[in-house]
Amino acid sequence: MTTWRLLDTGVRPAAQNIALNRALLEARQQNASPSTLRFLRFEPCALLGYHQSAEQELNLDYCREHGITIQRRITGGGAIYFDTTQIGWELYLHKHELGTADMTEISRRICAAAARGISTLGVDAQFRPRNDIEVDGRKISGTGGAFDGDALMYQGTLLIEFDVEKMLRVLKIPAEKLSDKAIASARERVANLADLLGRVPPMAQVQSALANAFSEEFDVEFIPALLTSHEEALYSDALAEIDHPDWINLLARPAVDQPTLNAVRKFSGGLLRASVAFDRSQNRIKQVWFSGDVFISPRRTLADLEAALRDTLAEQLALNVKQFFAGRAVDMLTLTADDFVSVLHEALTQANSEAAA
Repeated sequence: MTTWRLLDTGVRPAAQNIALNRALLEARQQNASPSTLRFLRFEPCALLGYHQSAEQELNLDYCREHGITIQRRITGGGAIYFDTTQIGWELYLHKHELGTADMTEISRRICAAAARGISTLGVDAQFRPRNDIEVDGRKISGTGGAFDGDALMYQGTLLIEFDVEKMLRVLKIPAEKLSDKAIASARERVANLADLLGRVPPMAQVQSALANAFSEEFDVEFIPALLTSHEEALYSDALAEIDHPDWINLLARPAVDQPTLNAVRKFSGGLLRASVAFDRSQNRIKQVWFSGDVFISPRRTLADLEAALRDTLAEQLALNVKQFFAGRAVDMLTLTADDFVSVLHEALTQANSEAAA
């Protein structure tokens, strides 16, 4: 039987966990480490998606007052709150072990397996497309994945004793949505394993249930092991970059001398924000900045698109966006070039409205 590694990295600060994400994915992409199931837990932290801005997504004052660390993931998606009341699980695999690069199919397979494992603990867990696991219609696990070349990192979070109210206060949410009624409603939409079982299950039991499910799904045996020396070196390099304000403030916006127009739209592929520095006298886009709850690979795609749109005439915007994506292999789930054009056009309508006023 094929053997994969079982890795438990325990409770760590956010920067260490994110640096391990990068190191393990890079090592698997290099074929320098085995396929791995990793279990992890976090000290209290707010994790931004790679393409998100802390100022836009998080209640920074609340985080400071309550000692909640802010970090940026290497993957896309939305901001989340993490602490020891959740357990994370991650698979680091090679594309040939999956038989496909279709993330929808990969999510279905891995989430269905995880749901079977969670169900052995005494609940009826089911996969909910696109990438959630639920019990009686209530979310108990969110997941997501990202490729680096032929290597995949697929992550999941299992709620054990999760505090929904703290999560809502960490996120930048309007005050009216933090009423007692709104918080009670949010609690009804998620499920904690401890509440469902009437007890806190031993962490070893939870890990064993998930490991057994993945073992059966992929027909492998898990062997506990530690990081390799190569992974340790990659981890050290990654931590030096990630445990630094420049990484956390990656999407901080520089000052510009043109009016900034903003728009946000929700598409099937995620929530996308655009800010546009616009020179009305020349009808020219001087600079664009994108952010949002989106999954895009390669990660540099948005930065490259921003550079490609610099100093673009407004009437050439749609053509330039479509030409950019036509020449690249980009995985954006269901997000499209037209979605980028749409949110940019919405921002530019502000300039037309202000000119007409």
